[in-house]
Amino acid sequence: MTPHDPAASTRVSARGHWTLLLLLLVYTMSFTDRQIIGILLQPIKQEFAVSDTAMGLLSGLAFALFYSVLGVPLARYADRANRRNFIAWCCGAWSVMTGLCGMATGYWSLALARVGVAVGEAGGTPPSLSMVADHYPPAQRGRAMSVYMVGPQLGIIFGLGLGGWIAQHHGWRSAFLWMSVPGLALALLLRFTGTEPARGGWETRRVDSTTAGPAAAEAEPFAVIARDLWRSTAFTRVTWAGLMLGLAGYGIGIWTPSFLVRSHGMSLQSAGLVMGLLGGLAAVAGSLIGGWLSDRLALRDARWRLGVPVLGVAIALPAGLLFYCLPAGASWTLGGLVVPQSITAYLVFGITTVWWMAPVYAALSDIVPAHRRATAMAVFNLGLTMIGGGLGPLSVGLISDLLVPAFGQEALRWALAASMSTYAVGLIALLAAVGPYAKQKAAG
Repeated sequence: MTPHDPAASTRVSARGHWTLLLLLLVYTMSFTDRQIIGILLQPIKQEFAVSDTAMGLLSGLAFALFYSVLGVPLARYADRANRRNFIAWCCGAWSVMTGLCGMATGYWSLALARVGVAVGEAGGTPPSLSMVADHYPPAQRGRAMSVYMVGPQLGIIFGLGLGGWIAQHHGWRSAFLWMSVPGLALALLLRFTGTEPARGGWETRRVDSTTAGPAAAEAEPFAVIARDLWRSTAFTRVTWAGLMLGLAGYGIGIWTPSFLVRSHGMSLQSAGLVMGLLGGLAAVAGSLIGGWLSDRLALRDARWRLGVPVLGVAIALPAGLLFYCLPAGASWTLGGLVVPQSITAYLVFGITTVWWMAPVYAALSDIVPAHRRATAMAVFNLGLTMIGGGLGPLSVGLISDLLVPAFGQEALRWALAASMSTYAVGLIALLAAVGPYAKQKAAG
């Protein structure tokens, strides 16, 4: 094999694949620790005697405010530091705070512990995405990002499935305590066996500020980065799309287990299994399909990098509405588990709603210089988590409380259906970003 062998020039090392696996597992635990509260809302609400609005604040805004605001300065640090070590420290920190959630003595002490989880997790995702982009060449980033983006879906499986089982049999406090253990183990594994890649090592552009390393990131003011991101039509429109899709997505993720309990009469454990196993596995498949499809089609036309997300959201919107609007009653029995027939619509929704995530992050990696990637991802996540993660669960809780006089037990159903309206706005924003992205990518 010669040094100029094209296959060799795009081959990723075994250590690179191993590091991707570790980052995936760390992200899984991040999302598990973040989303487990979704299956625990009912018992926590009953024990602390608080409203849906209060629980929406606890599960949404209280977490997202610290997570999103701290994400940018922590990402700036990660752009100048060893990302592997930084992520490992953050993983250990949020895992400890997850355990402390199980020791809460009241609503406010639980809220403080959740803030601690948010502070730790704020330093995880942007530098991880930066590492994935540097481990894999541009033509493979959609697939690599899709593997990483399986993390939230696996987190749903463990957080809602296993977490619901633990809560059903041992109480909600035990669920928090047990879920803190894997994160501590993964923090050690990443620190001592993961690989820190060279920044911009796969880039084919000329060697200038585009492929500069930590020294350039050290010297470059954040105001310059923010100005350039604001001037990028592709970046701003993709960010608006993520903001709108996250607004509905976070609310759906947090409140759907409670919807299954209230509107379909399922037990806490059954709701967790349905959301965790059926919904989680559907989303795993959808994430991998979306990443693979965007890589494959983008080889023909760069616009498909965002065209695949457009297609996914266009299918997910009506499927999600159908799931929440179909009445309770008709059901199947699967392995002793009574499952509402409307879950078929949710499976379609679960598979296609995640098609936007991996391709969008791959697209941002294509148009953002290597030494700015963690910071740019954090800026993108700022809107996604501040508006989506912060206001999504809170808005669903508020609407649900407001609709109780008119709909009683079914108020949450219609609150979730109403939240799907932001998917239409996200779809429009994605469509508007396709052309500018292709133009900016071609300009290099």
